[in-house]
Amino acid sequence: MTDMLRGIVAYPVTPFSDEGGIDERAFRRVTENLLRSKPAAIAFLGSAGESAYLTEEEWRHGARLGVETVAGRTPVIVGIAELTTAAAVAKARFASEIGANMLMVIPVSYWKLTEAEIFDHYAAITAATDLPIMAYNNPGTSGVDMSPEFLVRLVRELPTVRFIKESSGDLNRMHAIHRLSNGTIPFYNGANHMALEAIAAGASGWCTAAPNLLDDRPARLFELVQAGDIARARALFYDILPVLRFIVFGGLPTTVKAGLALRGLAAGAPRPPLKPLVEAERRKLADYLAALKVEPIPA
Repeated sequence: MTDMLRGIVAYPVTPFSDEGGIDERAFRRVTENLLRSKPAAIAFLGSAGESAYLTEEEWRHGARLGVETVAGRTPVIVGIAELTTAAAVAKARFASEIGANMLMVIPVSYWKLTEAEIFDHYAAITAATDLPIMAYNNPGTSGVDMSPEFLVRLVRELPTVRFIKESSGDLNRMHAIHRLSNGTIPFYNGANHMALEAIAAGASGWCTAAPNLLDDRPARLFELVQAGDIARARALFYDILPVLRFIVFGGLPTTVKAGLALRGLAAGAPRPPLKPLVEAERRKLADYLAALKVEPIPA
């Protein structure tokens, strides 16, 4: 189901109720909205999903709820970002038990990790479950920067590490992954502002929270580039670029939840220390969405 993962990997937020826990009804609405956006997969419990701010019980609840809501309509990816290998292995096993299709694993560092330590972290996860793994590099959030050479080594030497997500914002790294692997390793763009260039450079997909607010526009961008219609792809990209930049620079949970509220889906506030979007920024986002004629989300 995930061997030919091509297109948009969509990231949901995790809605919270006024009482502070996960809002199941809103969670299901967020997921259904993403399913309408033509995703190649949905990746729960990433940075947009505030996974770093969830309790262990909430994380498991969110993972199970995601698998249940999608109900086989598209592959489900579960994000794992843990300081300890033991915690990462436990979550990988749980994801496998509940029927997830794939893992997206990013090593998180307090102490600077060596490549040997990172390799063994991934190796322990591959030994714990046979789920395919996307190795995720995002030095800006994780404190770990994996080189293209090391990422390619992970895929070559660990049997279930099959994909690479590159979010450093450096297109040259994607070129390096392609060159080092002779084009055999699927890589995915995780930097919104690079989507056009990355897809044109051969990225198999784009991992993004943008479909929460932009519906199938990211999928259409991917399809246009794949079809060689660069002129229309460029026009669409520049239309949506203000929103793409806004949600990243303003913080994904904060901005996406504000945008969902503007579309009629109350997903609650982000969890402290994150704060809701200030009014001036909310109006700016409302203007961006109005300019794109983004419609309300069906009830």
